[in-house]
Amino acid sequence: MQKRKLGKSNLEVSAIGLGCMGMSFSYGPPKDKQEMTALLRAAVERCITFFDTAEVYGPYTNEELVGEALAPFRNQVMIATKFGFDLNPHLDPRGMKGLPGLNSRPEHIKQVAEGSLKRLKVDAIDLFYQHRVDPAVPIEDVAGAVKDLIREGKVKHFGLSEAGVKTIRRAHAVQPLTALQSEYSLWTRTPEKEVLPILEELGIGFVPYSPLGKGFLTGKMDEKTTFDSSDFRSTLPRFTPEALKANQALIELLAKIGELKKATPAQIALAWLLAQKPWIVPIPGTTKLHRLDENIGGVAIELTTDDLREIDSASSKITVHGARYPEKLEQMTGL
Repeated sequence: MQKRKLGKSNLEVSAIGLGCMGMSFSYGPPKDKQEMTALLRAAVERCITFFDTAEVYGPYTNEELVGEALAPFRNQVMIATKFGFDLNPHLDPRGMKGLPGLNSRPEHIKQVAEGSLKRLKVDAIDLFYQHRVDPAVPIEDVAGAVKDLIREGKVKHFGLSEAGVKTIRRAHAVQPLTALQSEYSLWTRTPEKEVLPILEELGIGFVPYSPLGKGFLTGKMDEKTTFDSSDFRSTLPRFTPEALKANQALIELLAKIGELKKATPAQIALAWLLAQKPWIVPIPGTTKLHRLDENIGGVAIELTTDDLREIDSASSKITVHGARYPEKLEQMTGL
């Protein structure tokens, strides 16, 4: 497994990580704990060293799962988690209808850190992201709270998620950011215009979530695909039958390149992301061992300049149908 450094920091991780959310949350009912523990440990055996969770996933149960499963490998892995929501017992399992309010007040951040440390069974959180920007709390106060936690030895690195350029710059001035986590893939290319340039300028790593388009870019979905009501994709405009049908052009492009490289659409999608910048570390999520192996295979695929030019040229002619999130959730991004 290749390794990468997130920006100018000394945080070195496997070239792809493992997004753990779907094991407990959002993608249908929670999966079997023993099976997920085995999967997490199989990832370590395959030299994945970067794992992504959050207190809101469950809530809490995903951090507990990750903490317990990875406890024997603590010195080999980096675990990222997140703060920023006001959790309540009525949180909808899809994370949509009963979406909790935001809360990044400094005292709340410190409470969340204490809870995450216990659930993850660690002495320090490797990477602590603000899950969504809180317009009610100045980002300087958020960065200051994390700076205190770093000074106390409870957090090692600071990150933001789905933040805009001004927020990134202001936060970084108070406490240097190690990483930004936002959605980025061949069907969500928003970060390219403004975000990637500022990350390069400031030396901040980029961690794309949903690098496989929440499963769409695997090529295993079409307009007949249905989602259980406990699967949050059932609420997303991009996963209606009409949008799934219209967006197949992207899959055809990935499959075409894949044939030449003897690779699957998912592997080409990941190889494309890895080829964009040396400080990009995608975190595809999965609950299946064969998918984990398939994703890892994407790291070994080399796309030439001509391949990348062909993908860019062809994808620029494809219009992605459907908004990425319902309006309420979309309003919480890019602040």
